Amino acid sequence: MTTDAVPARRLASFYLAYYAALGAFSPYWSLFLKARGQDVAAISLLMSLWYGTRIVAPSSWSWLAARSTHPARWLRIGCALALASFLLFLLPLDFTGLLVAMVVFCFAWNAVMPQFEALTLSHLGARSERYGRIRVWGSIGFIAIVAGFGIVFDHLSIAWLPWLMLPLFAGLLASSFANDYGPAAIAVTSDDRGFRKRLLQPDVLAFFAITLLAQASFGPYYTFFSLYLEQHGYRPSSLGAYWAIGVAVEIALFFASARIFARWDARKVLLVALVSAALRWWATALLPENVPLMVLAQATHALNFAALFAACMQLLAAYFPGRLNGHAQGVFYGFSSGGGGVLGAWLAGALWHIDGGRSAFLAAGGIAALAAVLCALSLRSAARAV
Repeated sequence: MTTDAVPARRLASFYLAYYAALGAFSPYWSLFLKARGQDVAAISLLMSLWYGTRIVAPSSWSWLAARSTHPARWLRIGCALALASFLLFLLPLDFTGLLVAMVVFCFAWNAVMPQFEALTLSHLGARSERYGRIRVWGSIGFIAIVAGFGIVFDHLSIAWLPWLMLPLFAGLLASSFANDYGPAAIAVTSDDRGFRKRLLQPDVLAFFAITLLAQASFGPYYTFFSLYLEQHGYRPSSLGAYWAIGVAVEIALFFASARIFARWDARKVLLVALVSAALRWWATALLPENVPLMVLAQATHALNFAALFAACMQLLAAYFPGRLNGHAQGVFYGFSSGGGGVLGAWLAGALWHIDGGRSAFLAAGGIAALAAVLCALSLRSAARAV
């Protein structure tokens, strides 16, 4: 497949809109919920729904798409449902209303990205190392919104957040109509059989356990990092700057990902990413007011998120080629991201009251270290996805 055969701009537009919305949601949604009168326990529960719905949404949507003669239709339905359910947050909802709205919205939003990942890989075929140059536009959208909104909320109430996010979900829906599956999703090969057999291979089981632990280690960060910085005296613009630092270096790594994976095996990249995550969370726990150290810790996001995620996509493409990848994406987002995210959010909420977040980040570092050990000992024969 030549480069011209890949609709890179159309694919990139979806990542741009999706992660731009995530750039508004991840740092600021907990602050929005706080402004709506929710306490830490309620915020922890509501934010955990973002991960909880990942357990069922990706696999159920992938199942529907796999049995459809027009699978992209389910991508568009998911985007339309995400936009429609997000409108509920414009209403003055109490906790029960927020709970219901979050369930529906998070289910729809979580349903679409695994399907789109499979759509992207269906265009790339055997050249999955080019994934990073398309996915990087999601990081660009994230950093633009997280930094821009940080400045905006220095001067505007956080209550305006849902109104500012609406155009992003409208853009996501528009992009879903501009994209469709590529040749690798249509071609049937011998690799398109035996999903369960592949899933039960020791390396694959170890991979999913490792990624579950990795996602769990991000629980305190995604759930309470903005509140954690706020209680240590940081302004909203500073919060946006810290989130932006992480994504800025993430962009650089995605651009370099093809060269990285041409030189190093994905297992080695994954191991380095996990070690860096452990060090990052311990630094955040112990010295949150040390600005240079916090900047350095955020800069490691290039390793413990971007490198980790790119390595996971490489491994998934190797373990589950062809149309099997759509099912694998559902398991990855459901079990690893969903289950790990719920575990991490629950851990963050349970430990937060002890010492204002310090114990939560210390535990996150321990979980990442455990994942690194498991990666070093168990993931022995990971294949390169080239």
